[in-house]
Amino acid sequence: MRFSFALPSLVYFFLSIYFILRVESKETMSARGVYKVVKAIEKAEGVGARVRRSIGVIGMRSFSPFLMFDHFKGGDEGGFPEHPHYGQETITLVLKGAMAHEDFTGSKGILYPGDLQFMTAGRGIVHSEMPVRQDDGSPTEGLQLWVDLPAPLKDCAPRYRDLRAYEVPEATSPDGKVSVKVISGKSYGIESKKDLAYTPVVYYMFTVKSGGFFEQHIPKGFNAFLYVLNGDGLVLNGDTKLSAFDNCFFNTDGDVVSGQYVSKDPESEIQFILVAGKSLEQDIVHYGPFVATSNQKIREVITDYSYARNGFENLKSWKTLISNGVTKDMINGELNGSLEEREKQKEEYLKRNKGTEKDEL
Repeated sequence: MRFSFALPSLVYFFLSIYFILRVESKETMSARGVYKVVKAIEKAEGVGARVRRSIGVIGMRSFSPFLMFDHFKGGDEGGFPEHPHYGQETITLVLKGAMAHEDFTGSKGILYPGDLQFMTAGRGIVHSEMPVRQDDGSPTEGLQLWVDLPAPLKDCAPRYRDLRAYEVPEATSPDGKVSVKVISGKSYGIESKKDLAYTPVVYYMFTVKSGGFFEQHIPKGFNAFLYVLNGDGLVLNGDTKLSAFDNCFFNTDGDVVSGQYVSKDPESEIQFILVAGKSLEQDIVHYGPFVATSNQKIREVITDYSYARNGFENLKSWKTLISNGVTKDMINGELNGSLEEREKQKEEYLKRNKGTEKDEL
């Protein structure tokens, strides 16, 4: 008598047993269940940009404190010309290419692959985000997350904080199959810089090799999601399989998110981000780039923006530099973003932190 089994079914069966045993072996740890999976569908956005949005859509209107999450691409002049924000923060991560930014407070610069920018709009800001044309014609690609501000901080002063790729610590699992860029938070004993945003957020970028198992602690009171950037075969809790552009949202019934990458190709790997933020117990009134806790406040902010007052005064004299496209003269000049200058900054940073990184982490 011959028996035949479906390989995927066997894989998921044994993975389920593995996860159960692993969770039960840690008395103080429990796995977070899956709440919902949303596939990010690519659509046009801004001026010539393409966006995959998985928060701020019908399937997931908001996920406190997160208001919107975009996986964007933009080439040549396709980007996000000058536009306002109020009452929120944005976290931008560049994956490929380069992104120029500016705002009406005078901040400006270039973000390269692996660089991040934490922008607090507070009581009001107007800025531009435009891709830098690549010599090979490839588009700039990145992620942007909109984060709600606690009500008492919605009228705080606007600010920018950049985090360069070389400033982001990286952790590795004992077996070497999991590597994590610790943008904010702590993973595998490595901790990042703190106070990059007012609303508490932890942010990790994982790369998992075939057969690799990952496990990440999530603080209590934080809502968490996992977005797959590329690859297929990430299995969570032994039964939820994810592929590229899937965004998995978790319940708050545990303190650990874990999973394994399953692939027939032993040389393959999968990449995803895992983000969690402190849930805010407050009303959300979201009107485009303006976020408040009441309709009355939204009406006030729209009026203030229209008349360039109460936080938007700089509109009276500010002129955008990059909204019509980014040139090399801008990069090497006012944007102070040449690759040569970046390399100098990197060398200075590494020299300044040599021998002290372990103490700081």
